[in-house]
Amino acid sequence: MHDIGMDGKPIYHEKQRLQFCLLHALNNLMQEKDSFCRAELDAIAEKLLADDPFRSQWTPLSLIFKPHHNVFTGNYDVNVLIAALESRRKKVVWHDRRNGASSINLAEESLLGIMLNIPVRRFGGIWSGRHWVSLRDVNGVWYNLDSDLASPVPFEHQEEMREFLNDVIDQGGEILIILRENP
Repeated sequence: MHDIGMDGKPIYHEKQRLQFCLLHALNNLMQEKDSFCRAELDAIAEKLLADDPFRSQWTPLSLIFKPHHNVFTGNYDVNVLIAALESRRKKVVWHDRRNGASSINLAEESLLGIMLNIPVRRFGGIWSGRHWVSLRDVNGVWYNLDSDLASPVPFEHQEEMREFLNDVIDQGGEILIILRENP
């Protein structure tokens, strides 16, 4: 779970298991094993369901294919991500894709990291879905901590990372900026 960074210091990196990419991405973002657990994310999803103002419009299938969490695959939606990070006093800001990656201040002192939600195709294109990925500056180097990768991948410089983020936008991905809140 720990890889060695470019500076010789450990980097926490969970690898993909089933479709719990949000769980892995959150732990990778926080750089801590079990910072979040499946039971906590499930509880957040259930609370979101209980508070849903449109619950009266649900169909019987809504009980199986829940809006915030798929109990069969483990997928969680952005509402679970936001609630989970807010429970840790973090602020989630949607990046306006019209501005491109150049508008993201990677040197912002309050910037904890970046979460991506990217479209993916698997099994020879038969199945398509979305995948959560975290990017984080660890000891002065930005890393792609994608749980599908064998190990963290460092960005050589900020311009390489901006190009990567612009590619994510061009492919229909979403970028969420994760900020530390003031204590």
